[in-house]
Amino acid sequence: MFTLTRSDKNPILKPNPKIWWEAQATFNGCVVKDNERFHMLYRAFSETIVIEGKKLSLSTVGYASSPDATQFTGNRILIQPECPWEEYGVEDPRITKIDDEYFIFYTALSQWPPNRDSIKVAVAISTDLATIRERHLVTPFNAKAMTLFPQKIGDKYAAILSIDTDPGPSSICYATFEKKEDIWSEEYWKDWYAHRDQHVIPLRNQTIDQVEVGAPPVWTPYGWLLVYADIENYFSNEKTFKIKAVLLDKDDPRRIIGRIPEFEFKPEADYELKGMINDIVFPSSVVIDGETLYMYYGAADTTCCVASCSIHDLYAHLQMEGAGSIRLHRYEANPILKPLDAGGWESQCVLNAGAIDLDGRVHIAYRAMSVDNTSVVGLAISDNGIDIAERLPEPIYVPRISAELKKNPGGNSGCEDVRLTLIDDTIYMCYTAYNGIEAPRVGLTTISKGHFVARDWRQWSAPQLISPPGLDDKDACFLPIKVSGKYWIYHRLSPDICIDFVDDLSVFDQGYTLDSKVRISPRQDKWDSLKIGIGSVPHLTPYGWLLIYHGVSRHDQGYRLGAMLLDLKNPAHLVARSEVPILEPECDWEKKGIVDNVVFTNGSIIRGDTLYVYYGGADKVLGVATGSVSSIMSHLLYQ
Repeated sequence: MFTLTRSDKNPILKPNPKIWWEAQATFNGCVVKDNERFHMLYRAFSETIVIEGKKLSLSTVGYASSPDATQFTGNRILIQPECPWEEYGVEDPRITKIDDEYFIFYTALSQWPPNRDSIKVAVAISTDLATIRERHLVTPFNAKAMTLFPQKIGDKYAAILSIDTDPGPSSICYATFEKKEDIWSEEYWKDWYAHRDQHVIPLRNQTIDQVEVGAPPVWTPYGWLLVYADIENYFSNEKTFKIKAVLLDKDDPRRIIGRIPEFEFKPEADYELKGMINDIVFPSSVVIDGETLYMYYGAADTTCCVASCSIHDLYAHLQMEGAGSIRLHRYEANPILKPLDAGGWESQCVLNAGAIDLDGRVHIAYRAMSVDNTSVVGLAISDNGIDIAERLPEPIYVPRISAELKKNPGGNSGCEDVRLTLIDDTIYMCYTAYNGIEAPRVGLTTISKGHFVARDWRQWSAPQLISPPGLDDKDACFLPIKVSGKYWIYHRLSPDICIDFVDDLSVFDQGYTLDSKVRISPRQDKWDSLKIGIGSVPHLTPYGWLLIYHGVSRHDQGYRLGAMLLDLKNPAHLVARSEVPILEPECDWEKKGIVDNVVFTNGSIIRGDTLYVYYGGADKVLGVATGSVSSIMSHLLYQ
């Protein structure tokens, strides 16, 4: 377990009831070391005053300095409200020195009480930390906690910031600027916000968590160290403030390349548990001085505190994620398939595709739903695994038996969520058969590879129901080869992934149904705590079977994707499981649709070291995301 040691001098900065502007609190101090001194900017909370007839405690930005990391003196006001967009307070400064200028970002309040539209980011620029040379409103939208990187990245100014913080859930995002004037360009930010999903750094594990930029990033030999705030269960009465840390790629800080997985600094000391707002630790700055890392933080929204560790101890606990992050990277032109507005068989939604790579072409068999909520199977084809080269005008598979023919007018029915497995020269297609009244069952049909490639859909075999009646059974597929003399079948009886095996596939012709011999269950304290199910057909690797699966959180009911590693010779034995999701709802088209906050996959392929995952977004459209197989395997094997 990686730990930080609290200073025995904590709190290092306290409110002074004799000084009006910092009478109630001095907290969230941001520190930069320059000219052998530690310069701290902090949020000061005043005694009650009246502004425009409104009683409030005013926030200003104070300054203090120290010859070392803890003994700060010389408190004075550096930034106080002067402009209309900050009339009711300036909060939580973050300071970076670049090009011989100090850029001080802060939260500006234009109304009281503050609301979403009145909470924005502003910046002040100083050359000496004695006077402010200029200040600007930065974001035209709701945001907080912005900070520059202390050096240019790709010849551009680079910043991270928390957006949509009020009421949340927030996202931590990345922005770059050709010139510093772009930092406060309204035109720049309007365009950036319109494409905000492309700028997200994937740090939030659950949609009910709140993440905010904590400390300005600091450079390490391994990449950019970002210490941030993770407020778990933010929208409940059980919220918990934690401080976490990740490592960002030096050239593209949107990519997470490492973590300190066991680092969770949370309120424990008396000065963190009791104050203006109890039970809060909030990271506001990190300074590396020699061989020591100092983390400054606000305690209970009242005082400034510091904790420290050996930088070598930090490096020893870094968990690198191979050549890149375990997280999947979305195709920038997503979604790759959308409904066709023609009132036909795919006019309501296209989603949840099985995928199979045949003769150098990726065949994407997707679920399509008409306006009367009937699901059929459509087919799109890609040569490069991403761009759609062809989309067939008619379904390749439609409901044929009672279990999938509509019995509830207007309700859902049909053939849903197919998965394709090539065994020898035959394609086995498992799907969910549903008629709107009886419990969904696992359907199975087959077709030869030759007939599939030739598009002779008349050759689909008669469908079989291979799960027992009366049980809600879904998410099924076969492994592509025999393992230990058995054929292996995966399916889902909520809340578990179920695994069966048979000696011969002909048993299904004789009426055999799945009996759930082995189960893999949700983890109660993780992002997959409510229920889990397989995603795509598992892939054979030298280390075991790589299974992409979906998990649902009991906290927010959101669907996310993760990765499992199953034993080579016993594919019912779980070897490892990802601690964090590899994909979660972040884009608007993943968060809003027929079912909100859903990413769900039935199909993936591997070409070289690249994993291509085809997934439904909010049960409405289809996207694709890619990842490094070696990075995912590294995470699973060495987490």
